[in-house]
Amino acid sequence: MSEAQDMPQDRLVDGRYRIVRKIADGGMATVYQAVDVRLGRDVAIKIMHQQLAQGPYRDQFIARFHREANAAASIASPYIVQVYDTGEHDGLDYLVMEYVKGVNLRAEMQHKRTFSVRETLRVVSETLSGLAAAHAAQVVHRDIKPENILINNRGRVQITDFGLAKAISQATLSSTGMLLGTAAYLAPEMISDNEALPQGDCYSVGIMAWEMLTGRVPFQTDNPVTMVFKHVNENVPSVATVCTGIDPRVARFITSLTNRDIADRPADASVALDRLQELMRTLPPESLRYRYDPSAQPTATTAMPMAAVAANAAATQHPDTQPANNAQPTGAHAAQDDGGQPSVPPTHAAADIARVQGNTPASPDGPSSSSISGRQPQPDMTTSGTVPRSQSGSAPRGNDEPTNMLARPMTYGGHPTDGMPFAGDDAPTAMQPKKRRHTGLIIGIIAFVAILAAGGGTAAWWYYAGPGSYNTMPKPEGLTCEQNAPCKITGVPWKSYESALNVSNIKYAVSKAYSDDVAEGDVISTDPAYVDAHVSKRGEQRVKVVVSLGVRHVTIPEDIKSSDDPLAALKQAGIEHIEHSDDTDEWSLDVPQGMVISITPDPGATIAHNETVDVVLSKGPMPVQMPDLIGQTEDYAKKTLEDDKLEVTFNEEFSDSVAAGHVLYTSQDAGSTLHWGDAVTVTLSKGPETVKMPDVVDKSPEDAQKAIEALGLKVKVEKIFPQNPIRLNRVYSQDPKAGSDVPKRTKDGDPTTVTIQVL
Repeated sequence: MSEAQDMPQDRLVDGRYRIVRKIADGGMATVYQAVDVRLGRDVAIKIMHQQLAQGPYRDQFIARFHREANAAASIASPYIVQVYDTGEHDGLDYLVMEYVKGVNLRAEMQHKRTFSVRETLRVVSETLSGLAAAHAAQVVHRDIKPENILINNRGRVQITDFGLAKAISQATLSSTGMLLGTAAYLAPEMISDNEALPQGDCYSVGIMAWEMLTGRVPFQTDNPVTMVFKHVNENVPSVATVCTGIDPRVARFITSLTNRDIADRPADASVALDRLQELMRTLPPESLRYRYDPSAQPTATTAMPMAAVAANAAATQHPDTQPANNAQPTGAHAAQDDGGQPSVPPTHAAADIARVQGNTPASPDGPSSSSISGRQPQPDMTTSGTVPRSQSGSAPRGNDEPTNMLARPMTYGGHPTDGMPFAGDDAPTAMQPKKRRHTGLIIGIIAFVAILAAGGGTAAWWYYAGPGSYNTMPKPEGLTCEQNAPCKITGVPWKSYESALNVSNIKYAVSKAYSDDVAEGDVISTDPAYVDAHVSKRGEQRVKVVVSLGVRHVTIPEDIKSSDDPLAALKQAGIEHIEHSDDTDEWSLDVPQGMVISITPDPGATIAHNETVDVVLSKGPMPVQMPDLIGQTEDYAKKTLEDDKLEVTFNEEFSDSVAAGHVLYTSQDAGSTLHWGDAVTVTLSKGPETVKMPDVVDKSPEDAQKAIEALGLKVKVEKIFPQNPIRLNRVYSQDPKAGSDVPKRTKDGDPTTVTIQVL
């Protein structure tokens, strides 16, 4: 066999592993699916290429290969492909590993192109969990890349190729070509100083996360040497330079992994995992849903220089300097949700951007996730370049926005003397007869009374039913309303709107509620619900305001693994999305049926109530079939039963038919159904039972026969007639001889016969 690739189907490796099919070719080995014929399970077997095993570095390569294989086998983690065995076949070294049903991350990347923040951080979290176990065992992977991240059929990460990258580094570049193949993920210190450190694995994870979010690696070049140079001499750019709508905290976390300086990265994967878990507890749903769409790029007609954005941002702070409607048009880069749809439409003026994005103008790093969703960003999400709010907690109002005015009393009838019957000189003249004067007086009085009555009615209407009887719901600062359409009051900071209600002299009652969509501290709803709605002054009407407590968080019970009904316990704890399938439950020797084997996130973790919790339950001990062990050796019986996780006890008995040390019988019949942990007693043969032959020579036939039969033996008497007998009626000889060990029974179970000769 010239190469590992030539391994034919059904070939038996080392008398144990039967080849099923070839899975993949690599620069160092070929991987096959095989069946362990001894245990009856699928495995993956990796057989090294001949040119490496027979090359000039053979001794160093083989020694380090075995040392690293042993180190990988010592790591216990569900996120690492387990190593079962190692050996040599036809001069080629091989590894036997867990067979993982699924695909690698590279295939998922080619299918999906980009991933949401939630999907990316889940893969990163599970990769870091596996690496944390490796780093605790003093093992550094050195070749983290999407091809070595397997996604099993349960959607979980399993890391493969532990230790192999370090062994490859002993071969020359021309013999393996592996450095060029993984240059996009290599840490700077691995390239420049050949240092294999835990921080290097963290760097590779960061590059992988960068690629999952953006659809490409940060350094792109057709020349691998140039790629290596960039990793050593350039800083990895922030992922926010591509994913402009990503939460800045996510971008900062990835930057912490990909820092060029080792001291600026997490010390190992466990430290990075702790930081990630702390981050994920604080990310709102909209940040987790963010997904970059490479096809949704700004067009030339909507692009706007950053200086113009900054100028318009400044204008948003100072209404007097806002641009006119014919100002330079602009556009907001569309952040993508999980469905790949833009969450913010393009706009045509900086002021419009501010209103669409919650009155927070776009910073050079892009809008935060909360501004993308139309809400005000929280303080801990503020990035440089973001226009701060005014003292009231929101951006200043524009000149085109009406201010709230206090109700003012109306004036009635003009000046008191205008048009009144007693205005001017009311004395009669000589030309006016007296009767005429009285008629005019009466008419004047009637007119005056009519005017007073009309004025009083109007005042009563104004006070009791008109504008004087109510206040109107003010428009919150930062709320965008469509023209001639009802404008609902929601998603605005309560502190700011509370001031507006107080200025309008409107009384209110506040309650609080959790919300998946409205940020903590913002208004969920009001009653009345719309801007300019009437609030009566006369009936002590109070506006009902519901303020958001943010997303409701729940805690996974600390004792969930000891619960008899964990699914019910999770629902009782308020967890709404539980991912569980009977198909993914596992057999367990130690965990009783129906109890938790694994749960993600971990017990005690605080999560959003609508976050998915993955649960794997125990199916209890696995059923196994009792093997046929009759006539087998003790070692064979012990290994076979222990491989089936059965508790074995050995006894011994004499046997005339079974050789000593071989199985005589078992407490369980062959073919019967048992379960892991069941007890089996195996009785081994001690061989035939023997007795030591007494000396009966010169004894009387009667005494001799009695002594021999007392041992359970049978006596045969032969009489002989010598010519010169010395003593008659005495035993002359015996067979077997005195002192020899004699089986008590033959193989047929009959007593052994002793022959005595009597004179």
